[in-house]
Amino acid sequence: MLVVMKKSATEADMRGVKQFLVERDFDFHQSTGANRTIIGVIGETHTIDREELKKLPGVLEVFKIPEEE
Repeated sequence: MLVVMKKSATEADMRGVKQFLVERDFDFHQSTGANRTIIGVIGETHTIDREELKKLPGVLEVFKIPEEE
């Protein structure tokens, strides 16, 4: 799963998303570019409520990565 943060996302917004993930026992990898920050979520992401995650401050979009068959 990928969490794309808004350009305007603050450090507090980032901490909130990370705390959301940690509280649910997920690991993550942050990739910070010139205009966007993307958080790659590691684990059994099918258990995450994507809509709840999308409502967090600073989150632009949440993408599910398809599973291989």
